[in-house]
Amino acid sequence: MFTGEYRHSLDAKNRLIIPSRLRADIGDTFVVTRGLDSCLCIYTSASWERQQKQLEKLPSTNKAARAYMRFILSGAAEESFDAQGRVQLSSSLLNYAGITKACVVIGAGDTIEIWDEAKWNQYNSATAENFDDIAESLTEYLQ
Repeated sequence: MFTGEYRHSLDAKNRLIIPSRLRADIGDTFVVTRGLDSCLCIYTSASWERQQKQLEKLPSTNKAARAYMRFILSGAAEESFDAQGRVQLSSSLLNYAGITKACVVIGAGDTIEIWDEAKWNQYNSATAENFDDIAESLTEYLQ
């Protein structure tokens, strides 16, 4: 399970250092794609395989299912780290997430998320303000 919050910046070639603590468990190749809430997601090969199986369950006759599948899959790219532990991020993914320079890399369970720093700060503050209510609404899942 990936955990933690790390602040980094893109370099001039849109490469991002992934913290070694997270990198150790990602593997040689992984998938980067669009995530929910305007972030990017890094999936290990195993977690991407689970995600694909979930997507295969969606009915192709359902318009929302088709839109969701297209959006996730069209942004997906198999990647690997360079010798310095950096990942190259495409301009289309960066545009989606609104990332220009400063970003936050977070461990989010079976994925790693990459956020624009300002968006993460705003999201995290809003979540902190409502955390008790959020926890209460999830009580049935947390038992």
